[in-house]
Amino acid sequence: MSFNISELSGRKGLSENLFEKIGEAARETGTVSVEETERLAREFLIGHANTYGTASFYDFTRPENKGKKAYVCEGSACMCAGTQDELRNELKTHFQEDEIGSMYCLGRCHENKAFFYEGKNYSGDAIERFNLKDEKMLESGNQDTYHVGHLGTPVLTTPFTDINTYYALFKSALNQSPEALLAELKTSGLRGRGGAGFPTAFKFESCRNTPSETKFVVCNADEGDPGAYSDRYLLEQQPHSVLLGMMLAGYIIGAEWGVLYIRGEYPESIAICEAEIIKLHTSGLLGENILGSGFNFQFKVIHAQGAYICGEETALLSSIEGQRPEVRVRPPYPAQVGLFNKPTVVNNVETLACIPFILREGGAAFAAIGKGKSTGTKLISLDSFFNRPGIYEVDMGTPLQVVIETLGQGFKKDIKAMHIGGPLGGLVPVHKINDLNITFESFQENGFLLGHASVVCIPQTFPLIKYLHHLFEFTAHESCGKCFPCRLGSTRGKEMFDKAIHSNYKIDRTLLNDLLETMEIGSLCALGGGLPLPIKNALMYFEQELKEYVA
Repeated sequence: MSFNISELSGRKGLSENLFEKIGEAARETGTVSVEETERLAREFLIGHANTYGTASFYDFTRPENKGKKAYVCEGSACMCAGTQDELRNELKTHFQEDEIGSMYCLGRCHENKAFFYEGKNYSGDAIERFNLKDEKMLESGNQDTYHVGHLGTPVLTTPFTDINTYYALFKSALNQSPEALLAELKTSGLRGRGGAGFPTAFKFESCRNTPSETKFVVCNADEGDPGAYSDRYLLEQQPHSVLLGMMLAGYIIGAEWGVLYIRGEYPESIAICEAEIIKLHTSGLLGENILGSGFNFQFKVIHAQGAYICGEETALLSSIEGQRPEVRVRPPYPAQVGLFNKPTVVNNVETLACIPFILREGGAAFAAIGKGKSTGTKLISLDSFFNRPGIYEVDMGTPLQVVIETLGQGFKKDIKAMHIGGPLGGLVPVHKINDLNITFESFQENGFLLGHASVVCIPQTFPLIKYLHHLFEFTAHESCGKCFPCRLGSTRGKEMFDKAIHSNYKIDRTLLNDLLETMEIGSLCALGGGLPLPIKNALMYFEQELKEYVA
């Protein structure tokens, strides 16, 4: 059925997009009326259950959020920092309690106290100056700053020059064959930076070799991992590395459309990217027959509406099509059957941003950076528990100890564990720091996951049982609901940990192990399948702390 809906949604292509229309319909009240979902169903020749199912899913469009004016960040970093209860109370002096909603990570993990209001994110001491009648404050009070640094080769953190200088690479690439550029990507050994570490060139080659008159490059900018804000850094401070990476990818695979799917929780990222795309049009670098090369390329920026599951590539594609963002069964893979059933390359922001360096300096130069199969560099997000929080670029292979002590300048408070790589990453006790370096292999060999390389610190004073409950609660809230192991398993896990916290109930270890195994093996994607990893890490390394709750 979803195959047919993809075709129906694709009749109007990207110019008349169903998902965008749903978002626009919800903008004024926070949700979409039943009458409007019925009208959209008629317009796109699909069932009303489909349009209503889509509209009722997202944070920015679901009926439960009707009338909400401000949203408090409930991400892991803000929760561990302990700032959000006070923030919510302060917001109650400006709004009615039922006008305040919640959503997960706003990417302000470096200073916390984060909230969303009327298309802008605020954090840090912004709430102290927040005034609904002060237009100047509302306009500029949302701006934040954080440290950006590098150790090793600055592949992604080199300051931008200007369009003419930076895009000389694009002009040069148009005079080369796509096959030659693809060969450089293969030589580089670039792997996906979104978590899975899949070889990028393999994906490009597969899409390029799939016959179709229409193909797409999709940038997965739905960075929803609490604790991660590296994609936000690239989209706001280095947008041209991402845009040029997409243009070069389009040339290599034969795609004429680049789709930037940017999470609604990053409104500043959306605005900046849209403004820079206009500059590229003005410079004659987008459109038909670019620079007389015969290559056509356009961008489409999609404003996402708040759903962590859209970080999974097939759910993201369903979202763009206006379908409920459920994970698709694979095969077929997006490189063969992707957006609107056309061959599609989907990569995350950081992966695409590496491509300009590779094609400018050569694949061998990129491969020479890093360690083993983990070539190149990696961006790392450090949260507010570090003495110098911020975004850091390091060569793959850099010891984790160096990241913490040299770049982050150590911890502000006593920390017992770090959750690295997002909610589905590994829970690393501090005594394991010296065993790890920043490579996919090092983390995997030690029973963890590098993932997005975000670091959320759990202080000694924060109950680990509460953090594990938070992980189950997060997964239950964000599950697409398609597969039972994730949908039911996360909910049962949340109930078990909630009961253990608030009563004398002890979680049966055998029952918990069975639940984790079912989720790990049976889930369709990494949301349900990845959650067991940090839970298992906690049970292994913090048995003494958890024995009061787990028998």
